Amino acid sequence: MSCCESCKPKTKILAVIFDLDGTILDTERLTKGLLKEYLAKYGKEVDMEREEKKRMGMTQKESAAAIVKDYAVPLTPDQYIKEITPMYREKWLQAKPLPGANRLMKHLHKHGVPFALASNSLREYIDAKISLQKGWKEYFSVILGSDQVKSGKPSPDLFEEAAKRMGVTAAHSLVIEDSLVGVQAANAAKMKVVAVPSYSETDCYALADSVLHSLLEFQPEQWGLPPFDDWVDNALPIEPIHVTIVSANGSVCEVIENGVSALSDQIFGVYFGWAKVDLHKRFKVVVSIGWDQCSCISKRKFLESTS
Repeated sequence: MSCCESCKPKTKILAVIFDLDGTILDTERLTKGLLKEYLAKYGKEVDMEREEKKRMGMTQKESAAAIVKDYAVPLTPDQYIKEITPMYREKWLQAKPLPGANRLMKHLHKHGVPFALASNSLREYIDAKISLQKGWKEYFSVILGSDQVKSGKPSPDLFEEAAKRMGVTAAHSLVIEDSLVGVQAANAAKMKVVAVPSYSETDCYALADSVLHSLLEFQPEQWGLPPFDDWVDNALPIEPIHVTIVSANGSVCEVIENGVSALSDQIFGVYFGWAKVDLHKRFKVVVSIGWDQCSCISKRKFLESTS
């Protein structure tokens, strides 16, 4: 599928720089409630939305110091890090690639396009997070953590160093991010940036060159990269998405287990597949998955058709 004249890139992209958490690996959804759970042991209540915004762009030590101070936790920042890190490590090993991530990385690798991983996480934690993802360490030309540069995002240091190590200029680099601080860092580095934000990160929209629901929507040819060739009759085969739903009061809702949704924010759109009603019955289904804008809280809305 070729793009129209207006879609042709002004600058050919020669290298891609990926963020990790929430962009290609679904770690953030799994770890979202850990801080609240941890502080509850000390009798503290936490506003997670406020905390996430407040700590954006902080290093691990800066974040730990702020939490210990703000909540009067009877620990030093280093003690806090030592206590909470094992909880995160356990969840990291359960994280799955986000929709389209493996597809895009395999495509770039196949066509010899270098790509880097640049995350605000410490390098040690990056290695732990991707340790179970087949081929990832081999795919990346460069892997950088915030402890390997002067400043993390929203500073441009991570992206500038990644481009430097790949031997490309900022003008020929494309950043793929999910957070506001990441998009700001790409802007500061004077690089093109595609945002794949979660439902809560809509501040990215105005600052990014392109905004996608998921990496399944990414069109390489818009950036001067080789196009995908895996479409079949206008449908895209993807890895299975497993979710448990229940029908109640005429609507279909996702079953939330242990306070965590099985679906990442990036699972959005129309999907064809199979539904299992019991151990023996399976039905073809078409499912449209989106956000329920009519409710006061963010929740998934399923429209289902079976045959």
